[in-house]
Amino acid sequence: MKKIVVFCGSSLGYNPIYKEAAIALGNYFIENNIGLVYGGGKIGMMGVLADTILAKNGEVTGVIPELLQKEEVIHVDVKNMNICKNMSERKVFMSKLVDGYITLPGGFGTLDELFEVLTLGQLHIEQKPIGLLNVNGFFDATLQQLDKMVEEGYLKKANKELLLIGQNVTELMEKMHNYKAPKITHIIKKVVS
Repeated sequence: MKKIVVFCGSSLGYNPIYKEAAIALGNYFIENNIGLVYGGGKIGMMGVLADTILAKNGEVTGVIPELLQKEEVIHVDVKNMNICKNMSERKVFMSKLVDGYITLPGGFGTLDELFEVLTLGQLHIEQKPIGLLNVNGFFDATLQQLDKMVEEGYLKKANKELLLIGQNVTELMEKMHNYKAPKITHIIKKVVS
């Protein structure tokens, strides 16, 4: 994998363990020559991740919508900054740049991005690895909800397994590198009326 999108919060949260995870992931990217594609912010988890990589001359690409292009948000040290019209365009633009996705702790936007790429994987629109760094059990309740969706017949177990889960960076990245996209087992016939 040459480039990975990382979805994460524009806040640091209350527990320093999340910031430490962002730093560990940034260092892994540097050590393994992986470029970061991210939301373009200088604040929160996004800022820590970008700063970690920039401090060691790593590759960072920001993609930020016009409405967030404010001095207090945009990371001015990211030379490869792309401005897009809105959040939807941002996600499409990011997906064209990368070989995989990782989600770190965050809020609504982070979960929105995660579930959009899982949906694209479920529909076989994309077949890239989708990782979740479950630091400190942050996503335990989300994972329980996915189990409930499988149990109640709203989500296929095979689609739930599109989500690669790691408790630490090394475990997650090993799963990302070893990912094999599921074979498409059905053919959709186009109906012409």
